This record gives sequence, structure tokens and C-alpha cells, in this order.
Amino acid sequence: MPTGPRYQRPSASLPRRVPGGVVVRAAIAALALLGLAATGAAAQASAAAQAAGAAHSVAPSPTAATRLAAIARAAAVAREGAGRDAHRLLDSLVAAAGLPGLSAAVGVHGRIVWAEGFGFADVENRIPVTPLTEFRVGSVSKSLTSAALGLLVQEGKIDLDAPVQRYVPSFPNKRWPVTTREVAGHLAGIRHYRGDEFLSSRHYPSVDSGLSIFEHDTLLFEPGTKFHYSTYGWDLVSAVIEGASGQAFLDYMREHVLEPLDLRETVADQPDSLVRYRARPYDMRDDGTLLNSPWVDNSYKWAGGGYLSTPSDLARYATRLDDGDLLDPSTVRLLFTSEKTSSGEVTHYGMGWFTRPDSEGRRTVYHSGGSVGGTTFLLLYPDEGVAVAFTMNVTPSRAVGKAMKGASLGDFAQALARPYLAAVGGPTTP
Repeated sequence: MPTGPRYQRPSASLPRRVPGGVVVRAAIAALALLGLAATGAAAQASAAAQAAGAAHSVAPSPTAATRLAAIARAAAVAREGAGRDAHRLLDSLVAAAGLPGLSAAVGVHGRIVWAEGFGFADVENRIPVTPLTEFRVGSVSKSLTSAALGLLVQEGKIDLDAPVQRYVPSFPNKRWPVTTREVAGHLAGIRHYRGDEFLSSRHYPSVDSGLSIFEHDTLLFEPGTKFHYSTYGWDLVSAVIEGASGQAFLDYMREHVLEPLDLRETVADQPDSLVRYRARPYDMRDDGTLLNSPWVDNSYKWAGGGYLSTPSDLARYATRLDDGDLLDPSTVRLLFTSEKTSSGEVTHYGMGWFTRPDSEGRRTVYHSGGSVGGTTFLLLYPDEGVAVAFTMNVTPSRAVGKAMKGASLGDFAQALARPYLAAVGGPTTP
């Protein structure tokens, strides 16, 4: 009996180049060339934005005016060709790689300037992907949860350097103290998946019940000494959020993060709930054949990998978080700044976000996400206020990588961002 591919953990590196493959090379090269044409359209949009701003009875603040101009320039670039060419190229990619479905979006300072779906949300019933199609976003859930963690730190309700037992008294004491800072930065020594845990179909009625999977296990090393990626660590972060806030994790996220940032299409992947526009999940065999993914229940890892969302919501979230619509700038910097091991080694991971420069030296923060039947990439350029998000309804695997000729969604995210970065024309956040 054929089985689907096994889980591959999210990539910790931002791809720098793209290996072979005619369609993939052509797509990324053409998207990059769009950046050369972006400047003219951006200049026209800038004048229009200034005129529109002058028409307001109350002049916007300098920061708001700068952002509005950047949004107008980016929207003009999408209209003038970047959106059309991205459609053609990504549509070709889905067909050439045999992907079930893909969705992508570009956001600039909280506004979506381009979004489109490709392929099918439901292959058997030929239901197409649209910008409203909801996908499993896997570990990008950690990036979403980082806002809740930052908010409670900002309010003085979480001390990142206190033992986690201050907020989760039921969590067993370990050989060494474990702090929330270490857990959120994957420095705590908490293990990742073992065996078929990634395929769990058991329902866990609470965050605390989900901790039972790993809470009695020995730490892999003394906290702070090494980086070890762990989804279970972020399950513990969600328990800390519950203890500090006095609310159930999903309720706190909805009331304090999702609703204030107008993320209407971002919800917990409840298997028994009716979720509109939810994509069907697929696996890809080594020969490229698509299979229905096995049934799973992600209730054991809401914070670590249990959300559904759209690229538009993800791009909107990243840019609004960066713009300070929820958190103070100092708190955002805390989340986006790499932690270090006790020996001073930079981990390139803050709290819920990887952080590395792109191939052209621009500062980026990002996260990939792998789920049963879902692959996601969220990329943010904090200095420019530009975000790109991709989602696919297929489990990440060697077969998918082979079908995409070795390219990743991170490669495409960088390529898709280039014309919009050119339109914005440099840092736009004073």
C-alpha cells in the first residue's frame, strides 16, 4: 500500500540561488527583471499618491504619508506588469511541477497589493484555488504566536528569563532551569517530533493535555548551549501564554492578535469544524502522483503548527506587525533579533522568526511551514515594509522538491519581492 512522504522540518536558511529547471529558472529570472521596470511605474504612482494625500482635509503624519506613497507605488507595479507576469509564471510552475494548488500574495505596509491562486484547492472536484483559500501553514503558526508572546512581554505579564514553571506550574522541573526566552528561541533542549508523532490523529482537548507528549522527556542538552528546532517548545510557549494571560490560548490569540489585526481568514485547524474555503491536503509520491494526505488532528500544536491561513492574511500580518500596529517597536525588535547561545554563537532565530540577509544583503525575517498537506513560506523585509507569502496544499517532501527542480518557496518569495522592493525604493519605515 503506497504511503505519503515523511515530514521534513522547516528550512533554517534563506535560499540564495536556484538550481536547474527550465520553468523554475525562467520564472525567477523574469520576476527579477520586473524590478528593472518597476521604477517608472513607481514614479507615476508616487505623484498620484501625493495628489491623493493633498486632497485629504487632515494631512497624514509623515510616517503615514510615506507608507501611503509606498503602497501606491507597489500597487502601480502590480498593475503595470508584475502581477500579470507573476500569474503567468506561477501558473506554469504549478502545471510543470504537478502541484495540486498554490496561492501567493504581496503586502506593503498592511495592504495587499497583489494576490492570486493557482491550481486546485480540491483536485478531485476541480475546485480552484483563490486568494480566499485557506491552507495549513505549519510552523508559520510560530510567527503568528510570537505576537501574543510579545504583547504579554510588553505588558509586563511575562518575564522571559523566569522559569517556565512560574506560568505553567504543572510542567516538570528539569535538570536545569528552562526559561521562556530559551524555549521561544529553540535553545531550551526540548525535543522535536519522534517517529510518527507528526501524523497524530489524537484529539487533545487542551494545551496542557498536549504537553503530555514530551513534558516528561529529558532535555537534550543544557538550555542555552545549543540551537535545536522544536515545535513542542512552542507548544510550551502557548501554555506560558495561557498562564500569563488567564485565557485559553486560542481565545487569547483571537481576541488580542487576529481580530485587532483584521486577520479574518486565520483560524485554528479544527478537524471537526466547517471552515470555508479550506483546501484539501495532498501528498506527492516519488513518481509525482498525488495522494490524499492522511487524516490528522493538530490540536496538540496550535502554537507550533496548528493554524490555517491565506497568503493575504500572512502578508498583512507581517507588515502590520512590523509597522507597530500591535506592538511597540522595541518589542518587534525583540522578536526579530537573533538569539545567541551561551558561547555567543548567533542562531539566526529570534522568537518565532528566522533572521538572515537575502541574496542582495537586505535584512529579512521569515519562516517556513511544513504540515501534513501544507507547505508555506512567509518572508518580510522589515526596512522596506514588504512581505511575500506562499502556500501550497501538499506535504513538503523530497518528491515535491524534485518536482520543483530544487527551488523552494523561499526562492520564489525573494524573486516575487524584487519589483516591489524596487518600487518602494528603500527603507520606508522612519
